[in-house]
Amino acid sequence: MHSNPMNVPPVSVADALAALQAQFKSPRLRQRATMLWGTRGVGKSSIVRQLAAAHGVPLVDLRLTTIEPVDIRGAIYADERLEKTVWFPPEFLPGADQPEGVLFLDELTAADPRLQISAYSLILDRRVGRYELPAGWMVVAAGNAAFHGAVSHDMGTALADRLFHFHVVAGIDAFLAHALAQGFAPELMAFLKVRPDKLDDTEAQLAADHLIGASPRGWEDVSRVLLEMRDGLPEPVARRFVQGRIGAANAAEFFGVLKELRSGADVLALLAAEPGAATLKLLPTSLDGLYALAYGLVAACTDGERLARAMAIAGQLPEHRGPVPLPLAEVQTLIVELLAQHALQRGLEQALLQSPAYQRYAAARG
Repeated sequence: MHSNPMNVPPVSVADALAALQAQFKSPRLRQRATMLWGTRGVGKSSIVRQLAAAHGVPLVDLRLTTIEPVDIRGAIYADERLEKTVWFPPEFLPGADQPEGVLFLDELTAADPRLQISAYSLILDRRVGRYELPAGWMVVAAGNAAFHGAVSHDMGTALADRLFHFHVVAGIDAFLAHALAQGFAPELMAFLKVRPDKLDDTEAQLAADHLIGASPRGWEDVSRVLLEMRDGLPEPVARRFVQGRIGAANAAEFFGVLKELRSGADVLALLAAEPGAATLKLLPTSLDGLYALAYGLVAACTDGERLARAMAIAGQLPEHRGPVPLPLAEVQTLIVELLAQHALQRGLEQALLQSPAYQRYAAARG
C-alpha cells in the first residue's frame, strides 16, 4: 500500500469537525463542497450530523447507494404553456423556505456512476436540471477510497479539483471521549486504552484478505454485547457476537484481557470502602486493572457524592504498592481528567471542585 495515497495529511474526527464548522461560518468557503474520505465506521456521518446540530440548521442526508438517478434529477413532465418538457425537482432537496443547511451526499464513491453524474452537478454547479441549491447551503460528500477495502469507483481529477478533501482517521483519544459520553462498557474503553492499535485494523485485515475486522463502529457493537452480558447474555453466545463483529483473532485477544479486567478492582466495593488502608487493599495490581478502574469509576459516578469519593480514590493512587512498578501518576491524571469531563457533562462541577482530594491534587499540580 502506498504510504499516503490521498496526498493529504490524515486528520482526526475532531479536527475534521472543527474545519467543517469554520467552513460553514464562512459564506465564501461554504460555496465549495467538501469530501470526507475514511475507512468504514470512522465517524464520517457522525461529523456531518454534529455539524448541522452545532449550527441548528436542517440536514438532508442522501445515501446515494439507495437511490436512483431520477431521484435527484426529478421527474420530467410536459409544460403545455411553454411547449417544452421540464423537470419537477425532488421534494427532499431544500427550497427557498430553507435558506441554509447541510446537504450530505453519503457513499458518493460507491454509488452507481449514472447517479454520480447528477450528484456531481450538485457538487460542482450547486444545481441539477432546473433546481438550484439555496446559497446558504453547504454540500458535504463522503466515501471510501479503493485502498480502504470498500467498493469504490474512481473519482476523476476534474471533480477532485473542485473539492476540499479531508482524510479522516480513527483517533483513540477522540473515540474514548465519545465512548465515555455515550456510556460504553468500561472494560472496552480500558482494553482500547492499552491496545489503541486495535481500534481500526483495516490495513492488517486487507493484508490478510479477511472480510471481518475491527473498526470504531465495530467496537461500539462490542460494547452493546458487553452490556447485554451484564443482563445475563451467556459468555459463549457473547463470544460469537464479538467474533462476528471484529474477527476471531481480535475477539480472542479481547476476551483474554477481559478476564483480567474483570478480576481486577471491584469498583462498587472501592466506592464503599473506608479511605486509607481499606481502599489501598482493593486497588488493582496490573496496568490493565488500573485502566479498568479508571473507566469503571467514571461510569459509576451517578451523583456528586460518588464523584467526590472517586476523586478520593484517585488521590490515594500514589500510595499504592504492588508486585511490579506501575505508572500510578499517569493513571491518576487520567482518572482526574475523566472525572472532570464527566462532571462537566453531568453538571457536577461543584462536587468535584469542592472535594478535598481534588483541591489537594490541584494544589500539588499547581
